[in-house]
Formats: sequence, structure tokens, C-alpha cells
Amino acid sequence: MAPQSDNALNAHENILEAAAAWRRAGKGVAVATVVETWGSSPRPVGSQLAVDEAGAMLGSVSGGCIEGAVVQEALAAIADGKPRTLDFGVTHEQAWAVGLACGGKVKVFVERME
Repeated sequence: MAPQSDNALNAHENILEAAAAWRRAGKGVAVATVVETWGSSPRPVGSQLAVDEAGAMLGSVSGGCIEGAVVQEALAAIADGKPRTLDFGVTHEQAWAVGLACGGKVKVFVERME
């Protein structure tokens, strides 16, 4: 894994600080973290998305392409307390069909913040 820049570390800390503030305010919160990528991926390993029980979001795990599905799983994690690992992928053929250079995969871990 490549070292993160100071800006990336600050963004990561800000997301976790906001999530902690939501928890202190009594809200249910889940945090999604990119734990593995392969090929073309819009966000690097370590990227995070915090979601509160109302669906408010801070951060990003994909730049938008899988965010909706991750938010739904985060809301489910808030409700049932069970962590989950999500796998998303685009084959090279699918990527070429929409004008991308190559396919890729991203694995996201979602857990409720206690």
C-alpha cells in the first residue's frame, strides 16, 4: 500500500471525527472502508464513508459508482449490528463497453460504530 498524503490522512481523521460526533449526538452510525482494490478503482485502500441512521454521508469509497449500495448496507449494519464485506467489480469487457480503459474490483468493509 502506498503511503497516504497528509491531505488523505486529514480527510480520514475528519470522517472519523464526524462519525464520532454523530454517535455522541445519539445517532446510529456505520463506517465503510475500502480494504482492497484491483485494477481500475476510483478510490484507494483506506478511503472511508461514514453514514448516519438518516442516510447522511461524509466521505467516499467510490466517487459515486457504488455509493448507493454501500449506504444501503451501512444502514443495514446500523440496524442489525452485523459487519459485512462487500465486493464490487467490473470486468474488462464491461469497462470497454462504457469507454473505460480496464475493469477493476473494490472490496469494502462496513461496520456499525459503537
